Amino acid sequence: MSFKRRLASHICATLLTCSSAFATNLVTGNGFGFAVVSPQTAMVTRFYAHPYSFVRPDPLNPLSEGVETANFIKSLSWSDRGAQSVPADYEEDSHVIQASSGAGDGFFFMPFGLRRAALIISWEPGPATAPPSGFRVEWSRPVTSHRVAQISNTEIELLKFDGIEESLLLIPLGPKRNESAGEQQYLANRLTWALISLESDRDLEQTVREFNQWQAGLAPRALMNREITELERWRVKPAASFADERERHLWRQSEVMLRMAQSREPNRRPGRNNNGLIVASLPDGVWFTPWVRDMAYATVALARMGHRDEARAALLAYFNAQPTGKMRKQTRGADYQISVVRYFGDGSEEPFFTMEGSTNIEFDDWGLVLWVLGEYLRQYDDPTLLATPTYRGRLYESARDYIVKPLLANLDQYDHGLIVSEDTSIWEEHQKDKKHFAFSTAIAIVGLKTFAGVARREGDQATRTDVLNHITQLEQGFNAAFIRDGKLRGTMEEGVKNDIDGALLAVINFGIVTDPAVVRSTVERMALLKVASGGYRRVRSTYTDPKIFEYWYERQEFLFVDISLAEVYRSMGRNDEAAAILKRIVDKAAADHNIIPEMYVSVPCTLFPGELGDPTGARPMVGYGAGVYILDVLERARSDSKH
Repeated sequence: MSFKRRLASHICATLLTCSSAFATNLVTGNGFGFAVVSPQTAMVTRFYAHPYSFVRPDPLNPLSEGVETANFIKSLSWSDRGAQSVPADYEEDSHVIQASSGAGDGFFFMPFGLRRAALIISWEPGPATAPPSGFRVEWSRPVTSHRVAQISNTEIELLKFDGIEESLLLIPLGPKRNESAGEQQYLANRLTWALISLESDRDLEQTVREFNQWQAGLAPRALMNREITELERWRVKPAASFADERERHLWRQSEVMLRMAQSREPNRRPGRNNNGLIVASLPDGVWFTPWVRDMAYATVALARMGHRDEARAALLAYFNAQPTGKMRKQTRGADYQISVVRYFGDGSEEPFFTMEGSTNIEFDDWGLVLWVLGEYLRQYDDPTLLATPTYRGRLYESARDYIVKPLLANLDQYDHGLIVSEDTSIWEEHQKDKKHFAFSTAIAIVGLKTFAGVARREGDQATRTDVLNHITQLEQGFNAAFIRDGKLRGTMEEGVKNDIDGALLAVINFGIVTDPAVVRSTVERMALLKVASGGYRRVRSTYTDPKIFEYWYERQEFLFVDISLAEVYRSMGRNDEAAAILKRIVDKAAADHNIIPEMYVSVPCTLFPGELGDPTGARPMVGYGAGVYILDVLERARSDSKH
């Protein structure tokens, strides 16, 4: 099946499992894996062995998405009929999912205190539940081996599956109730289990010991309560006030979304260098893979919130991911460290995400990572960071030689200045449609300004002087190439698609364009991107073939654009309009388990079904969802303090 058809099928399957209101599935994760739970039925529909969708490149198909991450479960629920429609939701804005009805009470969570892909499932039947009831599971693949053993005074079961490299360890957390209720129904005879993915059976005894130490003899519900208590200790007091309780709950849930999205798998060389990477969405959003750009917004959100350890881990992940530099032929021979698109789960560069399975080159990624570096150092006094050993040497030299230098090598002369070379940029245009994008040059200016300060910090005056000279030329080139006839344009090349571009709002918010007349003109022209659902799409799509995925994708409302416009409004003193945009997003999230999606439906279709304004696209969205929401609330607080 082609990627385009598979992606379309995946989106449709994800959306059509939701209710008529198209509610988003719930996700629990701990940095080692993910589990997905239906909010309408409390059914577990996925249990992934790793915290990303594709483990590594497929050597047999180099332009494919790669080798898929193992999923053990197709469906897992309580077998009693009365429990088939149990509503589920997050408990106290956490990653713990609670389900409750007259049929009983249950919960699901992946514990952060256990450094394994481990899922805790528990069900307490109501008084009317028939005694033989129990968990009923449909495995995603046939079970090829079932072994029962006694390890560390614990009876365990070990399953192996056809076509799955990992094994699944089952640890019972309660007494046996009845015998197994059918073939391969290994979970039917207990009320509570721990399901743990094993990459190697050699880890079995060590994993059981680690689990027993983590459990510390606690009963299942006590484990759940401890998990929530530990999460509350991890949280950071918000450096912002909230308009209402809905904003506060969305902040808290978004904080957890960011934490769940970050890989905590340890680096191991050779073969895996992904510790700290952050996926663009959580499953079953189709983008649960690490994207450089989305991760940048998520990382800065973590840094500004006060989650120093997570922000530092993400920053180091950029510099330890390997191998990178795969597209040197397209970067004028310059070797580079930061992927030009995204990463496979193992941390290796994936430079070829497009619907046609061809390559992309996104130079804005490099400027964004320099921005992240500067934001982290602005927030924290971390004298050891720049000297930290990474894949290509000390972090400072890696940033200078494998981000700054390749970026400067990919600039074009324009008028009397410079602009970033043609690329596919923020909206990931196909490589055949590459252009000179305003966003890429703007972010290069932002990132290089940041790095000039870093170079001064290191006493590297020669690099600082060179960078400052290039910034001056880039600012001249930007103004000449992208501000024409008093209007800010999305590309140097003429064309209706990017003449007005939602990415220009981010350019303004980064402070690259400050002329009030140009800002006002850009905001006025945003009316050209207004959609029926009430918000804004990212560009005026020029696709004419409805069979093409992007024909429909580019016609939906993008929340990244909405939130960017709110920030611009605020900078213009149009606070009521900014507040209205944010309130609409907050209210919609409150009706959907405090989850922020990638998009809202503005043109209903097979790929993106639903009523106008329903959540759609990848969801829960991380960098472009939880991350940008938190950044906007913090920016609002900063703006309020100035006035």
